Amino acid sequence: MAGLRIVAAIGLTLAVLALLGTDVTHMVAGAMAAMVSTFAIREKNLRGQAITIAWGFPVALAAVSLGALLHSRVVAGDLFFIALIFGAVYCRRFGDRGTALGLMGFQVYFVSLFVNATPDQLPILAGTLAVAFACSAAARFALVPETPQRVLGRLRGAFRARLAQLVTAQTRLLDAAPEDVDDVLDDLRHHTSRLHETALMIQGRLEDGARDTATASLIQRRIADAEISAERLGMLLLNARSAERADTLTLHLPHAPAPAAGKLLHHEDESTATLRRDLGALHLMVTRPADANRGAAVAQIRNRLLGYRDEERMPPGGTLAVQDVFRGIGEAARAVMGLRIALDGPQDESDDSPATTRSREELEAEDMSITGTVAMATEQEADEEEDDRSGLDRPTTRAAFQVAVGSGLAIVGGEFLSSQRWYWAVLTCWVVFLNTASTGEIVIKGYRRVLGTVLGVLAGVLLAGAVGNHTWSAFVLVLLCVFAAFFTAPLSYALMSFFVTAMLGLLYTLLNTYSFDVLVLRIEETALGAACGIIAAMLVLPVRTDHRTDELLATVLERLGDVVAGAVEQLSGGPAADLLDRARDLDTALDDLRASTKPLTHAIAPQRERRQTVRYLVALLETSAYHARSLAATAELVPYSKHVAADPRLGRAARRIAHNIDVLLAQVTATDDADLTGTVESGASIAAMLETDGLGVPAANTVTFRVLRHLQRLDEGISGLARPLGVPVGPRT
Repeated sequence: MAGLRIVAAIGLTLAVLALLGTDVTHMVAGAMAAMVSTFAIREKNLRGQAITIAWGFPVALAAVSLGALLHSRVVAGDLFFIALIFGAVYCRRFGDRGTALGLMGFQVYFVSLFVNATPDQLPILAGTLAVAFACSAAARFALVPETPQRVLGRLRGAFRARLAQLVTAQTRLLDAAPEDVDDVLDDLRHHTSRLHETALMIQGRLEDGARDTATASLIQRRIADAEISAERLGMLLLNARSAERADTLTLHLPHAPAPAAGKLLHHEDESTATLRRDLGALHLMVTRPADANRGAAVAQIRNRLLGYRDEERMPPGGTLAVQDVFRGIGEAARAVMGLRIALDGPQDESDDSPATTRSREELEAEDMSITGTVAMATEQEADEEEDDRSGLDRPTTRAAFQVAVGSGLAIVGGEFLSSQRWYWAVLTCWVVFLNTASTGEIVIKGYRRVLGTVLGVLAGVLLAGAVGNHTWSAFVLVLLCVFAAFFTAPLSYALMSFFVTAMLGLLYTLLNTYSFDVLVLRIEETALGAACGIIAAMLVLPVRTDHRTDELLATVLERLGDVVAGAVEQLSGGPAADLLDRARDLDTALDDLRASTKPLTHAIAPQRERRQTVRYLVALLETSAYHARSLAATAELVPYSKHVAADPRLGRAARRIAHNIDVLLAQVTATDDADLTGTVESGASIAAMLETDGLGVPAANTVTFRVLRHLQRLDEGISGLARPLGVPVGPRT
């Protein structure tokens, strides 16, 4: 949608400028200004977007005016450019609007350099900017509108599609031959991860997209239920075809081998056929349109699957692991029904079975509880960490100094390469700092920028030769390259750089300044800019990658501890808390950690052993986060469920987990001269720790037993973190 909106803005700008008889040079300037004024805006609500566009025009006008006035004053122009870069980066501390206005100021000044603007061109450049910003607003608010409600609606549809894809992958796992299991398991990991990413995206849009806070909380709960139940179903299927209980880590560690095969389900028997049929039925429940729920056939499917939540309705035969899969299908069906009610409103109840009626009553009770406690979730403020920092410790201040120094180096070096195209080095230095937070991230982004530029130059040569002097053909190809660049940006920065460079070759053709030497110079300036950015990141207030990952790892451990402590307290009979918000905070922190470790796990990273260790550590944390989410979801059922009762013993059983998290956190946050004596405790299983009170372990297939299983997996995962973090493990003293 962002790509379509930008293409619409550029296309409309070109059409208006052509009708006004504007020359090609200023049409290029207008197209670039329209692109900048469209992609720079990140605010979610329409009012904020309109205000930013309104402020953006005078900022852009000032930038292009200064660029034209300083055209012949080389030293003054360079000094102003460095000051502008510093200010544009520093403005990021003021949120989305500050980021957008800084980006517009920098990019429009760059446009003035690109078209070689002079003072006598200012009147027509001002008119061109006015047309570009007006067309950008028209594309945003009329041609390709984006409202928080529309975005949330598309994300909800995407979540259903991802959920359906995951169920399909689980069906493939059921039928996979032994030699195909590893490939199918990789596919299952991929779809599980994508479902989780979509859930996080919905979480980020609920505040603005839902009609009220109660609706947002309800959707958040139902999305979490569906995600957890779907992931659990995948684990149960993996257990059913394994010789022993599979480790949850298998679903989170890339390319981990499949567990040893046990009583395989790929051969045809009654249980396999029934499971295949019911997975297909679950897929139908996910994908069926809302009005189709009135059909008798769909109601029959729903009633059958929800019946698996009652022991007496379970299909006969099959191992205990297979019976668990049927129970998992029943819980997933309940989650899907709750999701449909939350997203589509009340459903027809005329054909409900007793099991379906009971599930509806449970969902209604949960909805009432969510509505009654929704005020608890409205006081939390985000992004407090940024406010707690000051001076050079503030990331935006540090980045501003780094970019300013790197840009100064790029200007000096770029002038040696070319007195006319030096600004390409500055642009590269600028972009390698965008959305990066450590030296390693800057190195990887610079490498990808250079790689994409080299390949893009080759494409630019071919496109320029094909277009020749056909102006409108070149503009059409420019629009295609723009769309491709923004479409591929979330997937690959190298691909985006490829399409941007190919587009620039076409723009040079339009400006009659194209030559192969110009495109080769583009590679040289890009490599120089990337090198200057890396040098500045290493020498000016550097943030080492391992320091950054340690900070984020500490945040993950803190939030993991908060979720587990809150869930166990509520499961033990303590007061209700907003556990799902805590769980989503944990997911967000883990997502940040995963992104920060990419330089350490990249193919060009020199230390192979460290790459494997980092992947293992992140997989352990993802596994622990899954079990923490499951505990939180179960704990929130305690106040109103007839099937989930508080058990005071759970608090005692979870003390070892809390202790071990504290030990790991102390290790991660310790200074070099700290004296660490903590030890990660090991010993009897969590379930065995309950046997000392004489009441015994809860029976299998009960909710309490499931809670213990999650706690046990959490205990194992947290203990597993000790080895990569260098913490000793020993029995409790």
